Amino acid sequence: MKSKSQLQTILKEDYGINKNVTQSLSLEDCEKLLILLSNHPSAEKLVESFVEKNSELSKNNRYYGQLRGQAEKKLQELQAEYQKTQKSIVELEEANKELLNRKGFLSVEQQQLEAQIKTLEAQNQGLSSKIQTLTTRNDELIEANDQLKRDNKELKNIVDQIRLRLARDTKMLLQYEDSELRKAMIRLFRWTLG
Repeated sequence: MKSKSQLQTILKEDYGINKNVTQSLSLEDCEKLLILLSNHPSAEKLVESFVEKNSELSKNNRYYGQLRGQAEKKLQELQAEYQKTQKSIVELEEANKELLNRKGFLSVEQQQLEAQIKTLEAQNQGLSSKIQTLTTRNDELIEANDQLKRDNKELKNIVDQIRLRLARDTKMLLQYEDSELRKAMIRLFRWTLG
């Protein structure tokens, strides 16, 4: 007597019935099925039709399984890309916030610098005005100094003329006999010579 496994092998090899199909059958069922198929050609054709259809369904299942695997892989890639994109969006939003904060800070700093520039411009105009005033006064002082130099020169000439005249007159006075007069004239002469 053959075992169930042997009968399943015969059903597989002779009629193309997969062992997965006959797995749920008992030993007696397998025996009856072999008898039925060997005695009834229409049953054999029906089984062949089922086997062919099963094969076609298996191919379809494999095909759709592959498609499903590809779709799942694509879905995983899309999910990973979506998460990456979401992360990039969050990072960009944070960077954008930082840039906006930086922009606000720079705007305030720019306003402060513009105010400082205006203040410095006003101070510069004031200093320019003072420099112009000082330049004018300096020119006036230079002119006054030149005039003083000219006056000093003229005064020196006058003093020199007076000294010369005094020396000449004193020399004439020294020719007299009076010794007291001579002594006074000498003192006066020395005093005028400094």
